[in-house]
Amino acid sequence: MSKDIVLAFSGGLDTSFCVPYLKERGWNVHTVFADTGGVDAEERAYIEARAKELGVASHVTVDGGPAIWNGFVKPFVWAGEGYQGQYPLLVSDRYLIVDAAIQRCAELGTRAIAHGCTGMGNDQVRFDLAVKALGEYEIVAPIREIQKEHTQTRAYEQAYLEQLGFPVRAKQKSYTINENLLGVTLSGGEIDLWKAPGEGARGWCKPRAEWPSETLSVTLGFEHGEAVSLNGEKLPGAKILARLNELFAPYGVGRGMYTGDTTIGLKGRIVYEAPGLISLLAAHRALEEAVLTKQQNRFKPEIARKWVEVVYEGFFHDPVKTDLEAFLASSQQQVNGEVVLETSGAQVTAVEVRSAHILNAKGATYAQSADWGVAEAEGFIKLFGMSSTLWAEVNRKG
Repeated sequence: MSKDIVLAFSGGLDTSFCVPYLKERGWNVHTVFADTGGVDAEERAYIEARAKELGVASHVTVDGGPAIWNGFVKPFVWAGEGYQGQYPLLVSDRYLIVDAAIQRCAELGTRAIAHGCTGMGNDQVRFDLAVKALGEYEIVAPIREIQKEHTQTRAYEQAYLEQLGFPVRAKQKSYTINENLLGVTLSGGEIDLWKAPGEGARGWCKPRAEWPSETLSVTLGFEHGEAVSLNGEKLPGAKILARLNELFAPYGVGRGMYTGDTTIGLKGRIVYEAPGLISLLAAHRALEEAVLTKQQNRFKPEIARKWVEVVYEGFFHDPVKTDLEAFLASSQQQVNGEVVLETSGAQVTAVEVRSAHILNAKGATYAQSADWGVAEAEGFIKLFGMSSTLWAEVNRKG
């Protein structure tokens, strides 16, 4: 007798392969596409048509925009750090995809769940640990299974699908592409070979020759560290991020290459594009720098790096994440105001900060004026540097 299984589905090469593979092994395959905001109506229609073409038992599309904003973007921006100082965790929608798949399992009355993650990457860890944290489920990972017999898995998947009469899109033959509200990541092909990315390795960001000639200026409003308005218009967070992607991608903002230490120990090299998220981080950081104390600005990055590592490595449901977020939320109480961002291409700069909480001294301005005297300045310098000065005096004599 066939059994029901829920497959997290994107319509790409890996998850397309999973459908006939699972059906051949007696499963009724129910696909779930968690739309986390990175695709347009045409692509959503393609994904739904692809599922139907592959012969799934049912397919549902779930709106994941609000969930990815509240569950990831808000605390990530509070943290303000990329993984290893650079990568903005663009595939953290995996955790929200798991939530959508688990919900579908409950609707169907099954405890079997499948994903298209490979055995070489980080996503398998994120997916499996998230599922295990939410209950007892049978996890089926077809791509991991075929790796036991096939070393060139993507070539095998492509040939398998084409032999069954299911064509593979040209871009999917060369690259592994992940796209959501957070941005785009591309790997595979020449990227894996440590070569310059080809013309096909491009998502939303326009190349230099196509950047607009006029400077772009955008104003973001924040309340307690969360973006709440864009150019004076109050909007839900997910819509703000989507709009920032549309505005800054034509200027090539947020595109980069990254090589990182993966959870399983391999070096991972990707091209990433995150125009909205990088712009949002720039605005938030500029506001924080002005309203937090020196001790907050010094200490907070330590908490932020730990939060980023926990999320990157799959521990989205570990209680330490909640503990860290309690500190981050506390640090945001006075992060209120507006920031003006500008770009002429590639880089985005916070050119103006407006807030009632900027830590301005009433009688002094850095390097311009002060309401203390020479004696006070010299006394401060003497005491502040005493240990270092003593060391120099003692060892010069020696």
